[in-house]
Amino acid sequence: MLSNVQELRPKPPESEKITINLGFVDLGHIDLMVKDGFYSNRTDFIRTAIRNQLERHADVVKQSTARKGLDLGLRHYARADLEAAQRAGEMLHINVLGLASIAQDVTADLARATIGSVSVLGALHATPAVKAALADRTR
Repeated sequence: MLSNVQELRPKPPESEKITINLGFVDLGHIDLMVKDGFYSNRTDFIRTAIRNQLERHADVVKQSTARKGLDLGLRHYARADLEAAQRAGEMLHINVLGLASIAQDVTADLARATIGSVSVLGALHATPAVKAALADRTR
């Protein structure tokens, strides 16, 4: 049976892959905790450790987020958003803690004409052409 449901916007990934270097003894401790059943795998241990540290410093993070005027979470910029800013003669300043995504149909020229600065703590998803066009405006 064919589906007539069309995805309007691809779903962004739920996470970003990072690489860390650990000493052998630390890694051995993690493997021991996994082997003894405290965690399902190394990733589970590391995610839990990170979440515990973020929770421990939640007040400081919250104050810093407010002070820096960061949008928290997922912020998507559609072509229509940029075109509306262009018609209004406004420049957008992207300040996101989380994931900022710029639609795939946004051209490099439109991005340069409407985005004055980009500051993302987390991940920025955009086409390579848009990222290149905004490179000198990205902090």
